[in-house]
Amino acid sequence: MFCILVVDDDKHTRMLLRTYLEDAGYRVVTAQNGEDALDVMDAEHIDLVVLDIMMPKMDGYEFTKLLRETNNNLPILMVSAKQLPQDKKRGFLVGTDDYMTKPIDEEEMLLRIKALLRRAKIATEHQILIGNVKLDYDAFTVSRGTETQVLPQKEFMLLYKLLSYPGKIFTRIQLMDEIWGAETDSGWETVTTHVGRLRKRFHDWPEFEIESVRGLGYRAVKRV
Repeated sequence: MFCILVVDDDKHTRMLLRTYLEDAGYRVVTAQNGEDALDVMDAEHIDLVVLDIMMPKMDGYEFTKLLRETNNNLPILMVSAKQLPQDKKRGFLVGTDDYMTKPIDEEEMLLRIKALLRRAKIATEHQILIGNVKLDYDAFTVSRGTETQVLPQKEFMLLYKLLSYPGKIFTRIQLMDEIWGAETDSGWETVTTHVGRLRKRFHDWPEFEIESVRGLGYRAVKRV
């Protein structure tokens, strides 16, 4: 069972978030501020932090910055009444993974937490599992049952990126910058070529598909 640390100086908010998360099947521990949260983390294994910003002693920005400076990649979801663009920007600059504004939409929060936990698992294990299909980042392989394909590096990284965020649309420019680097001399048509190769390789694999989104780019869709 995943353990989520809720950090908020408001008792009512802590109780409300605990109820939402426990009803969704998570184990929950709480803290009143960043300093208390660090003490909790010394005693508990935490899988994700739901974090308020404005708190006494150590606020959410300082807490997040401290974790990232010590190379702690624990997923963090900031939940705050601060709604201005500069507040959100500051949150991402210090290292939060996601940001929501209060009042909280319970269903949206649970969906965001599920996505963050999935991405953290992918990052830790360097694997993606989709039904019987396994992508192994360390070996650049895609396997299904007894069949294993070793992909060229760029093809594998492109597929891995898309399947790490199923349903998310990536533009060709985004994919070029991330997979080939911003300084590459290749044009965006390189992405189209590699997508075509991937589609040909896996055209008879029903577990996933790469869809074109007209005028935007590509997204991966899981079918299992």
